[in-house]
Amino acid sequence: MELAFIPSPSRGVLHLGPIPLRGYAFCIIIGVFVAVWLGNKRWVARGGRPGTVADIAVWAVPFGLIGGRLYHVITDYQLYFSEGRDWVDAFKIWEGGLGIWGAIAFGAVGAWIGARRRGVPMPAYADAVAPGIALAQAIGRWGNWFNQELYGKATDLPWAVEITSTADGRLPGTYHPTFLYESLWCIGVALLVIWADRRFKLGHGRAFALYVAAYCAGRFWIEYMRVDDAHHILGLRLNNWTALFVFLLAVLYIVLSARKRPGREAVVEPGAESATGDTGSAVERDAEDAEDVKDTENDADDADAAGKTDATDATEAPKDTSGADEADDADAADDAKDAEGVTNGADSAKKG
Repeated sequence: MELAFIPSPSRGVLHLGPIPLRGYAFCIIIGVFVAVWLGNKRWVARGGRPGTVADIAVWAVPFGLIGGRLYHVITDYQLYFSEGRDWVDAFKIWEGGLGIWGAIAFGAVGAWIGARRRGVPMPAYADAVAPGIALAQAIGRWGNWFNQELYGKATDLPWAVEITSTADGRLPGTYHPTFLYESLWCIGVALLVIWADRRFKLGHGRAFALYVAAYCAGRFWIEYMRVDDAHHILGLRLNNWTALFVFLLAVLYIVLSARKRPGREAVVEPGAESATGDTGSAVERDAEDAEDVKDTENDADDADAAGKTDATDATEAPKDTSGADEADDADAADDAKDAEGVTNGADSAKKG
């Protein structure tokens, strides 16, 4: 007899009048909002514009949903196209069934389109949203709990999940909560990427590649625990092979990228405001400062030249002849008479 376990909800959908509210869909939506929120904070900190992450997500999310559903339907086609099944169910995404591999692949295509339209580098955008994607997966996995699906082998551990549904051949009992294992693992992946990005200043897509590699490492052993139907190749589930293959690609990318393009992008979004509120990139600001210094030096040179010219004029001025001095005295006498006349005229004006 189990002393403790995680109870599953009696149903995964509530009806608000004619409107169905599905727990699986809510988990996906909340995960998307968290990913965009965190991605936006990281993007702005890198020097990007607020709102850019959300604008690109408008492209990435629909593509990701379509890709995730396609991967699930293709790899589990017997659930929709075998005898006694209704192929229309393949379009009922709200009932569960999203393959993360297809979601990330197609989501990346959508993100690339959005990034290209905004004029931002795709690797920098991927680095910014990587931890948020991991957190979105952590939240989304709880949708499997609402649907009582994707659990592991039978167990009597205190944190076992209780399955009560008998749909699709399920046997009621307590099982390893693989959805919980993967949720916690994804939270750890998000924290790892955030720490590594701050510590090593990851750039050019390496933070995203680290997320991919770390997720695949966890998915491999979690997938091995699951008991739901799946295609097997050489004794391993298809998703195990996928996780292994993608893990190797991610590690290879990190190594080659670090050698070819070390460091981090100086500019992630041209013309955006930096974290300090200055407009433009650091490189552009340095160029402007250098130009100001150059202008100041030119002004100083002009002032020196003007000073030398005045000094020369002052030196040459005493070379006047005595005739010139007499003419100056005569001019001075005339000026005095004129001034006296102006004064008398002013006094007459006052008296009048």
